[in-house]
Amino acid sequence: MVEYYDLSDNLRISRVLTGLWQIADLEREGTLDPKATAQFMNPYVEAGFTSFDMADHYGSAEIISGTFRSKDPLGKQVQLFTKWVPTPRITSKEQVKEAVYRSLERMKMDQLDLLQYHAWNYCDPEWLDTMFWLQELKNEGLIANIGVTNFDATHLQIAVASGIDIISNQLSYSLIDQRAKGRMSQVCEEYGVRILAFGTLAGGFLSERWLGTSEPDQSELTTWSQMKYKRFIDEAGGWNPFQNLLKVLNEIAIKHNSSIANISSRYMLDQPLVAGIILGARLGKSEHIQENLNIFKIKLSDEEKQAIRETKGTLKPIPGGCGDEYRKPPFLTASGDLSHHIDTLPPVYIPEKKQGKLKIDSGTVWEELAGFSRAVKSGDRILVSGTTATHGDRLVGGDDPGAQTHFIIDKIQASIESLGGSLEDVDRTRIYIHDINDWEAVSRAHGERFKDIRPANTLVQAGIIGEGYKVEMEAEAREKNKLI
Repeated sequence: MVEYYDLSDNLRISRVLTGLWQIADLEREGTLDPKATAQFMNPYVEAGFTSFDMADHYGSAEIISGTFRSKDPLGKQVQLFTKWVPTPRITSKEQVKEAVYRSLERMKMDQLDLLQYHAWNYCDPEWLDTMFWLQELKNEGLIANIGVTNFDATHLQIAVASGIDIISNQLSYSLIDQRAKGRMSQVCEEYGVRILAFGTLAGGFLSERWLGTSEPDQSELTTWSQMKYKRFIDEAGGWNPFQNLLKVLNEIAIKHNSSIANISSRYMLDQPLVAGIILGARLGKSEHIQENLNIFKIKLSDEEKQAIRETKGTLKPIPGGCGDEYRKPPFLTASGDLSHHIDTLPPVYIPEKKQGKLKIDSGTVWEELAGFSRAVKSGDRILVSGTTATHGDRLVGGDDPGAQTHFIIDKIQASIESLGGSLEDVDRTRIYIHDINDWEAVSRAHGERFKDIRPANTLVQAGIIGEGYKVEMEAEAREKNKLI
């Protein structure tokens, strides 16, 4: 019996979702016939797997799903989730609306069940503009629910604290990749966001097929998923520790007359805040319907869960936060870089030379009103003005002092990078807080972003201009720390 989960008041999902990312892989040799391929969705729905996950860039997955929804009697029973992964940068609500209408047309829907947004560069506040526009389209009825994909905890916090109705974050979460276990879970718990986990089977590596085998070379891997998740295994400590995990999972699978994949899936479904896991399907090539149904027959004992925890605990943590594999080295993608995703990231701010100095503005109402620059570069020295959580005329972060601080640091980072430096070049920060009771949340946010940089810092209580502003921060940097 398939398990279901109420992800929102108007969205009930099957806890094992069928992922259609392999449509793009199958179409490397040519576009699939939508009508013929859509027929292969029918057995999943008949078995109770009614939720399908796709994206605008998964080949013709949206078109195939829309064909199934409109042509098959079972089509009205399905929940179709898509992702929007735009190239930088989005500058208008019309661009967002065009993307939503494109997916609606492909999927034969009047309202998207769940639209999940991916952002490339958090330092560019266009990601937040886009989320506000998506919220407006939700309010207009074009989107039933908003989700995000590959968001880290910090920027999920900023978005929900700013009033975006996010119900889910789709991210990598598996026995190999436990990043979501930490601060991500704390943010999700605080704001009522649920996790949709992908990578649960590590592209098929968490299976008997790889138990006791010699380590494959990248040239031997045949699918994009294998190429991607082999990089995760390497980062987690390599093939030998991975084999130890497979051995423990296999011993438990034998006891349950099951499979390594089933045990891995059941373990992840039992994790707090996980609404569902996404298992890929190669429509028309191979299906695992009965195999997936077996997941719901398994009940892991406390001893078995402990054995799994102890073994996965011997693996190295995947570096960074959730989704960092798409934003910074090491790029844990199929190609090992972002070449098949984006060409380049445009600069956030364009410097202007005045009086022999480089200056940038961030476009807030305060800069023109008070006659100052967001940041100035003179020689190798970069000075960033007192910065609040302001974007245009909008307060970002709501009444969450930590969210406001993180957004401020994003602006400071963007300012310094636009002038040729980096956050690592920061030598001093000064923080002003309105309410002394906010000191810990603000300090923790500063500590999270500067823990490896450790600049000189001062924090004082001060009266901050502007209603709702809890924190203001300024920074000084020397490009590449040339004094050292």
